Amino acid sequence: MSIARHGSGPRAAVGAVASQVHPVFMAPPLAASGFGAVFGGFELPRLALLHLAVAFTALYTAHVKDGLVDFHRRGEDDDHPLTRRGCHLAILGSSAAFFAGVAALVVRVDPVAAALALPGWLVAVLHAPQLDTSPLGATLGYPVGIGFALLGGYYVQTRTLSTAVVAFAAVFVVVLAGIKVVDDATDYDYDRSVDKRTVAVVLGRDGARTVAGTLMGAGMVAVLALSATGVVPRGSAFAVVPFVAVALFARRADPETATMLLVRASYLFFALLVVAVWLRPLAGLAGPDVTALGPYTYLATEVLWGVVAVALVVRADAVRAAARTVAVLYPVAYVWDWYTLTVGVFAIPMRTGIDLLGIPLEEHLFMLIVPTMVVGVHETLADAFDD
Repeated sequence: MSIARHGSGPRAAVGAVASQVHPVFMAPPLAASGFGAVFGGFELPRLALLHLAVAFTALYTAHVKDGLVDFHRRGEDDDHPLTRRGCHLAILGSSAAFFAGVAALVVRVDPVAAALALPGWLVAVLHAPQLDTSPLGATLGYPVGIGFALLGGYYVQTRTLSTAVVAFAAVFVVVLAGIKVVDDATDYDYDRSVDKRTVAVVLGRDGARTVAGTLMGAGMVAVLALSATGVVPRGSAFAVVPFVAVALFARRADPETATMLLVRASYLFFALLVVAVWLRPLAGLAGPDVTALGPYTYLATEVLWGVVAVALVVRADAVRAAARTVAVLYPVAYVWDWYTLTVGVFAIPMRTGIDLLGIPLEEHLFMLIVPTMVVGVHETLADAFDD
């Protein structure tokens, strides 16, 4: 039996096998592996290349397996270069290459490096038809594979995992999951017809957009927070700006156009993160020292964020909702706060020293501001997504 569906002979077979190298599909995971290597110092370039090769074989397996299922089993695709037998042979060959690379990782690095590479192949062989029939599997398979590619690329350089690289991997998974939700909405009608339960099918197109926006927004906020606290290089915050700009523009586009824009924005996001990790801009920048305010330090920060919280609830017309939430939570928070301070769980050195009902004045304000902020953010986001 022939390997290629179109043509015969060695040239047709080689062309059919080579056609499964899909740059758009493969670039992000390979870039994540490279990013991990750069973040890990890139002192062992040969091991970085080995890990890239292992990731490539897993991605190749995934692409061929998806084609086998979508064309030969489901009839979803209009065409495919490989015959059914060709697909099986290609999967067998790429899987053999993958496990040869995994064995090399065990020898050249250690079993942990091999363990971090294995999820990429498992996602590849299980994505279709097992994982892609459920909302979580369809959404998280590809992003999780990218997250592990990042961790693996870092680990082969350092033989350890840092808090920063785990944080970056989590951000990648969350942001790419949001993009995947948008992408799956492009096949909404077909997926419904074959009972393929993507997020768009389960929640509808509007619900899917809300989920996607929430995931991508959470990822960007996480990068800003991690940059501000120095968990990741401070320059990482610059990567957020172009992604958010494109995401806001893509909000009103159709799913296909939005996916195209967001995928390209993710490439720019990753590229700027590489620059931030490689060059470390803002590395010497220290945060503002608000302790210069002495005993009014805590109070001043509460005034700042209290103004923000009030502005949010006023803008969202949620003042009554915030007031009800505060009224319900305040007694519980007061007892909790009084108890933890009494038993010495924490101390507040930079405060005015004014106590009210057994706890610092600042803690009373804190218990008013936090639920107000939560309600304000929730209602503001709800209004934004409803628009």
